[in-house]
Amino acid sequence: MQFWKAYKIPLVLAFVSLCLYLLFAYDLVRTNYTKLIVLYCLLWLAFILLLKYSKNQLKFLTWLAFLSRAVFILAIPNLSQDFYRFIWDGRMILEGFNPYLTTPESYIQTGIDLPVAQAETLYAGMGELNGSHYTNYPPINQLCFTIAALFSGHSVLGSALVLRLLIIAADFGTLFFGKRLLDRLNIPVKNIFWYILNPFIIIELTGNLHFEGVMIFFLVWGLYLLHKNRWKWAAVVFALSISVKLIPLLFLPLFFMWFNKTSSNDSTTTPIFNFKKLLLFYTIIAGVTMLLFVPFFSLEFVNNYAQTVGLWFQKFEFNASIYYLARTIGYWFRGYNEIAVIGKILPILVFSFVMILAFYKKTMDTKTLIKHMLFAFAFYLFLSTTVHPWYIATLLVLGLFTNYKFPVVWSFIVILSYLAYINLNKADKSENLWIITLEYVIVYGVFIWEVFIKKANPKELASS
Repeated sequence: MQFWKAYKIPLVLAFVSLCLYLLFAYDLVRTNYTKLIVLYCLLWLAFILLLKYSKNQLKFLTWLAFLSRAVFILAIPNLSQDFYRFIWDGRMILEGFNPYLTTPESYIQTGIDLPVAQAETLYAGMGELNGSHYTNYPPINQLCFTIAALFSGHSVLGSALVLRLLIIAADFGTLFFGKRLLDRLNIPVKNIFWYILNPFIIIELTGNLHFEGVMIFFLVWGLYLLHKNRWKWAAVVFALSISVKLIPLLFLPLFFMWFNKTSSNDSTTTPIFNFKKLLLFYTIIAGVTMLLFVPFFSLEFVNNYAQTVGLWFQKFEFNASIYYLARTIGYWFRGYNEIAVIGKILPILVFSFVMILAFYKKTMDTKTLIKHMLFAFAFYLFLSTTVHPWYIATLLVLGLFTNYKFPVVWSFIVILSYLAYINLNKADKSENLWIITLEYVIVYGVFIWEVFIKKANPKELASS
């Protein structure tokens, strides 16, 4: 009875939360927008209350994070089709094919000699858009897909289960190194639960099988090693992160001033730039990354991969903000969508901003480095033509090591992007720009308030 009196509120909240995850995983259709929003908001309410009433019970929160993920073990993702392509690529590799050289559509159109088990089912699941393009998933990602194929080569659910276990393992790797990095930076360790227990993370990574979680694990591990000055091993781990998702390439220029350390000499303190270490750091990252791509390398691979990556900037558009404004202006003056032009300009602006951040300060400690990474990735998302919900996961984990809450806010409000196609006219397949506007008004409002108006309190995130 004493145990129940002491823990009844957290236990009730945990039970309610797990029941809501069960409904989300096994009794939700993506087009049931009302149910989607209600379940998501209730999960967030339970999440906030759990952090309030159990903020010092870290073991309890850790077990709950594990149980919340376990709920999804036998679920087929209901908000994303990407996992079908993951399974296809893994089975292609296991059959001895290079997945970067062909598209699923090229096999389906012939109707004969289908290369993998359940080929037609996988193609139907991934959709025509995904199936008509070359794969863009880097080699460590492909390794995960191959492991799924190795353990379950004839079952979609079995393959999804293996992929899910890999993502769950990565999340708890992030918990392990994230807690240690927070502790070394003198930031409350409980901040990690804004990521590890966040309904957005549990649903998008564990539920929908997005491998940002694996990339984030290597990224946080690399930052931990870098902070301990084990920069050679950090370079290897950063290369692994890049080999899951290419996003960490964006951060590479920011490490430049991290190697510009201060050295005390008598009464003066002078920055000393170690170019040899920096060069070796970048060489290790480049070498390990290229080594991982070697098994797939060919001139055709280079052409296909470059073509596919370029599509994200010049063909695809979803849940964008500044790009949609630029697109509207293009319509006014030219009368048509100028994504081909705007898509080439935006990466230049992102690169320029990252270079400004890289040389903004003469020296850079780990906290400043992560803060600059946060702003670099936020700027990238603000200017992107495509912002899928799971992209926010990287922003969220970087925000844990700073004073800023806008990533947390975005991880909640991004659910609105799933309502983008909720048009009254069913023949109209365009996004509902009013919903997207609402999302970004809130995100930009909090961002502007925190960055330009309010001086954030370093411990505010942890205490809220």
